[in-house]
Amino acid sequence: MTAAKVLLTDYAWPDLDLERALLADAGAELVVAPAGDAATLAALAAEHRVQAIMTTWARVTADVIAASPHCRIVARLGIGLDNIDVAFATERKIMVTNVPDYCLDEVAEHALALILALGRKIGWYHAATKSGSYELGSGPELRRIAGQTLGIVGLGNIGRALASRAAALGLRVLASGRTPRELPGIRWCTLDELLAESDYVSLHVPATPETRHLIGRAQLARMKPTAYLVNTARGALVDEQALSEALAAGRLAGAGLDVQQQEPPPLDQAPWNDPRVIVTPHAAFVSRESLIELRNTCTRQVVERLHGRVPKNVVNPQVLA
Repeated sequence: MTAAKVLLTDYAWPDLDLERALLADAGAELVVAPAGDAATLAALAAEHRVQAIMTTWARVTADVIAASPHCRIVARLGIGLDNIDVAFATERKIMVTNVPDYCLDEVAEHALALILALGRKIGWYHAATKSGSYELGSGPELRRIAGQTLGIVGLGNIGRALASRAAALGLRVLASGRTPRELPGIRWCTLDELLAESDYVSLHVPATPETRHLIGRAQLARMKPTAYLVNTARGALVDEQALSEALAAGRLAGAGLDVQQQEPPPLDQAPWNDPRVIVTPHAAFVSRESLIELRNTCTRQVVERLHGRVPKNVVNPQVLA
């Protein structure tokens, strides 16, 4: 009997031993794409008659799905689904899954680390000392973080994890989002109110057509000139040109950016080359523990589907009808 073929579009870890072992036990074989463009993926899907697709960041477009008539599942190695044409997969009766409950601690920790680094000017002092300047008085003014206000946009699992950590540091927490949530110690408000009152604004919503450039010129203009923007969610949430303009005009104190619309971004251009901006390379989700959880869960979802069972976290349950 021919082994089922599983297409892996891209990955961000050193080896694929875990995935190969789990799939081999299920009688399946991994096909690893040498590049993540649609033409390459579609050609591989057609050549190998793949029964499953696993994807990290590469776009699984309608063309890729159409080239996979035997495909039974598209499994996202992550939370967001903006790189998968879920609607087209649903039309083809193909299950789509994600892993919504991994890396919650990691992203919350990373967002908090950026808040602390911005508030305590860690990035500024680090750059100064490495260039040979060891002068406390030359640095920007510092404020006590306890007692300041953190606005969390999107109070899902990660937003709530950040809120509990922030409250422990003495930050006042505001939240806004699509669905109002009443939680102890958190004041729910509109996005406009949150932007106007917050000393730090941290984004934790998915990238959708509705949230594209959620933070643009109008929203940045509502923020305090002493406030900071932190984005560990999706690059598309922020209008990067508007952010550059706000920083240049002194209408914002700085930003912490782990995600960008183009990755890698042009690091020699604004806003990434601004000394008031801390940039990390889409690292918020990463830890040894989170990657093992992610890879195990996603691969087992594929195995479940190949065995005719319904895996966890099907995001288009209408295909089950």
